[in-house]
Amino acid sequence: MITLETLRHYCLQKPFTTEELPFDEVTLVYKVQGKIFAIAATDDWGHINLKCNPDVAIERRAEHDSVQPGYHMSKKHWITVPLDGSVPTPLVYSWIDDSYLLVVAGLPKAKRLEVASALEAQEKISNNSEII
Repeated sequence: MITLETLRHYCLQKPFTTEELPFDEVTLVYKVQGKIFAIAATDDWGHINLKCNPDVAIERRAEHDSVQPGYHMSKKHWITVPLDGSVPTPLVYSWIDDSYLLVVAGLPKAKRLEVASALEAQEKISNNSEII
């Protein structure tokens, strides 16, 4: 199961990601360059909303009964993913990555290139740390 601290660490290690509370004191919003890619409520821990390509959202809901259309979000572009283990943790992390990259793809070109450059640098650092 993914904990709040694990989720926070995972999301915030992504380049140009911020954590905000724009709606209330309990709903964490993760943004890349000002655009939302993930939402989680701290008072009702156990789910995360992720942005998703509409066709992929349908596939994910079909493959995992516990995945629902986005709670309080566009049902076409968002999914609500339980963090109770019904969706394997590595898959949830992969879906967070997909959500992040989907939002990055929709950014203006200059911001996209800025994020891409940071991701590339992060990947190089990661690869070098594996060697050490």
